[in-house]
Amino acid sequence: MEYSSPVRRRARVIRRISYAATFPAMWRKGHVVPAFWWDGHPNFGDDLTPWLMPRYGVLPIHRLPSSARLAGAGSILGFLPEGYAGAIWGSGLMEEVERPLPESRVFAVRGPFSAELIGVRGPVVFGDPGLLVARHVARPRRRWEIGVVPHGHHRRNPILRRLSQRDDGSVHVINVHRHADSAVREIAACGVIVTTSLHGLITADAFGIPAAWSTLEPALNGGDFKFRDYEAAVTPGRTRYVPIDEDTTLEAVVRRAERAPADTVADMTRGLEESLRRLVDALETEPDFPGGVPRVVRM
Repeated sequence: MEYSSPVRRRARVIRRISYAATFPAMWRKGHVVPAFWWDGHPNFGDDLTPWLMPRYGVLPIHRLPSSARLAGAGSILGFLPEGYAGAIWGSGLMEEVERPLPESRVFAVRGPFSAELIGVRGPVVFGDPGLLVARHVARPRRRWEIGVVPHGHHRRNPILRRLSQRDDGSVHVINVHRHADSAVREIAACGVIVTTSLHGLITADAFGIPAAWSTLEPALNGGDFKFRDYEAAVTPGRTRYVPIDEDTTLEAVVRRAERAPADTVADMTRGLEESLRRLVDALETEPDFPGGVPRVVRM
């Protein structure tokens, strides 16, 4: 049965509601909010919105961009309608193209490039919600020396497959087409991360794991913009990009891997949590928030 079939979509809604009900924050002051994130196929980065937000008292229910009142993790701002009047929390753009969203209420945005392109004025919190994963998952013992996190488009890339081949079990390839919890735990159990997935890099940063990223064929929509946008916030002025070709060795990539600055990650993590608390406060005190449309329902 197709992932996008009505039956499977309803099953995911039921599963997410049941999951959210396990968190005390949902019972203390929980809110159900129509939200948009990419849900076209299984992907742990896209799953971060429904995985993280119930821990803070928000149950996002997936809706089309035209009906959503909240935009969460992912490169999804380009999907929002021009008159979108809901909340933005940690989202980013996929492409380096102006996309003004003057009616939106921005609590956090992934990076400064996205902020500029959507027309944010004044100070704003930068950071991807994926940086919060280490707040909720204790880092397990190390199981693999190197974790390779291919973007879904690169699972069969011959260069990455060659780099990942080791007989001693020291290299582990992490499948991104899963729920957030399992992928996050596997990334956290690695000593170094090599990735073509942005959320592979972000998850490594959350746990203080040295990481390097690259681009491969087929090229991603928007090229490397989302990486540059994120790194402009977490490692301004420098990058952990490493070019990879047929002659590159995994050891050469690993030698270039670096940790994101711990103080910067800590500041961004605090900012993301504080901005989410402000969003929850607005849900508490403004009955018609967000967007002036009464679509927020007390649990």
